[in-house]
Amino acid sequence: MADTIAYRTRVEGMDCASCALKIETALDKVAGVTNIRVNYQTCMLSLDLDETQTSKEAVESKVTNLGYKPVAVQPKRPGAGHEETAETGPWWKTAKARLVFYTAIAVGIAFLIGQAFPASRQWVFVAATLIGGLPIARKAVKGILSGTPFTIETLMTVASVGAICIGKAEEAAVVVFLFAVGELLENVAAASARRGIKSLINLMPKTAFRETDGQISEIPVADLKIGDIAVVRPGDRVPSDGKVVSGSSDVNEAPVTGESVPVLKEPGAKVFAGSINANAELRIEIENEAADNTIARIVHMVEEAQESKAPTARLIDRFSLWYTPGAMVIAALIIVIPPLVFGADWMTWIYRGLATLLIACPCALIISTPAAIASGLSAGARQGLLIKGGAALETLGKIKTVAFDKTGTLTIGKPKVTDVIALEGDEDSLLAIAAAVEKTSSHPLAVAIVEAAEARKLELPMSFGGAVAKPGKAVTARLKSGFVSVGSPSFAAEKTQFTPEVHKTIDDLEGQGKTVVVVMTGTGAQGLIAIRDELRDDATTGIQALTALGIQSIMLTGDNERAAKAIAASVGLQARAK
Repeated sequence: MADTIAYRTRVEGMDCASCALKIETALDKVAGVTNIRVNYQTCMLSLDLDETQTSKEAVESKVTNLGYKPVAVQPKRPGAGHEETAETGPWWKTAKARLVFYTAIAVGIAFLIGQAFPASRQWVFVAATLIGGLPIARKAVKGILSGTPFTIETLMTVASVGAICIGKAEEAAVVVFLFAVGELLENVAAASARRGIKSLINLMPKTAFRETDGQISEIPVADLKIGDIAVVRPGDRVPSDGKVVSGSSDVNEAPVTGESVPVLKEPGAKVFAGSINANAELRIEIENEAADNTIARIVHMVEEAQESKAPTARLIDRFSLWYTPGAMVIAALIIVIPPLVFGADWMTWIYRGLATLLIACPCALIISTPAAIASGLSAGARQGLLIKGGAALETLGKIKTVAFDKTGTLTIGKPKVTDVIALEGDEDSLLAIAAAVEKTSSHPLAVAIVEAAEARKLELPMSFGGAVAKPGKAVTARLKSGFVSVGSPSFAAEKTQFTPEVHKTIDDLEGQGKTVVVVMTGTGAQGLIAIRDELRDDATTGIQALTALGIQSIMLTGDNERAAKAIAASVGLQARAK
């Protein structure tokens, strides 16, 4: 066991479940190769290799002989894990797109020449078949030489050659063209899956500012070590997981947790890689290297999910190994038995045997389950659902209880103003001065206030000078009428006394799951503005549909218990809060 290593390489040209199965089948016959995992979506091959029996070079040669190109993966350094993900250009620039284009042109030209010169019809379609079929035939030959003779390419090649031999070159050319189109569509689908991983990787910044002996230098994120001090400016993403050692700022954790309201971070608070610093400089002590931070672990989990196969997919893989040779045997029997036993016409039964061979092509069978799983995962992703692979997707049919996150799942994920309560003056004036204070801020609550003022078409009073923010407390700006602050009830309570009625109003609003801000001037509190991340329009419908299926629903949230119960009650489910 001491000589067994974990081997990993990228395989270019692999873009469908059939490609993965072909590589897996070929390597399964190689001595010393075990635990083979082929991920066609990320173009990665992983296996355990006993180097006393087989070398890395032998494995790579086996893959090359199948018509694919192994590309060495650089040794992992901190933060370099994502470099393994295959990068591809636009689908229309790929070799498979060019093959479809050339084959289509060849078939079109063959048709025109055949119409003009009927005597040459057979030969021009033979030429069109060769243009599209030779790359397929080369793959078939490589598969045979590498020990996997029964592949999709083998079936297509035999059927195409047979069709030409019985004078059906037109059908051979069209079948080859349709096969090339199918291969291209698989390529497009695989590229789409890779973009999902790339979007996760893009949450990470490429560089970070490290402070050493009072000097700040910009370095690659991969060079950050545990214990380093990183300086995160307003607007920057946190380079890796760590702990705040100085500074105080709101941090937007929505890219990581989905929580729409930024979280105040002060010395001692934990911060996650990929989260966004909002309004003040933070100094962070790095606690995880880039290769082991939150985003890196999420990417790793997604890659593992794609490598794992659903039970149905594994069944189809095993079945297809026997199905392909079985289909060829049946086609051969259809060709020879009727003429030999019953004296039937050879040409008629050769044609029928070849037709059976084409119909029996296992592309649809092998691709059906991965395609259905990919479709389900994609449909979920479009609705904001992350499902960890096909096995988890199949398990959904057996569930009895569903736990929902609140923010961005049951709710829109974007706070909106729900109540404007003027203690002095009128609502529009109150909202206008609050928006004037908040108009330069990117904080989600500030954005909600400004959008509410814009929706009412309010004219905002002029602001003199930039607003000053105290993270987690208030924003203050000087307007024409004087200084105005928009802050938390606790901050306002330090500056002025609330009447019992105002206290009750604040408690009632917070009990409904709303965030309350107080608008204050030099003369005291002018009013209250309540903001909440509102429920999605389809949340109640979805919960009711699950209930009708006999599935219990609960909501999990980091909100306080009162807010959680208020949201949960409005959609008819239970709540579990911190």
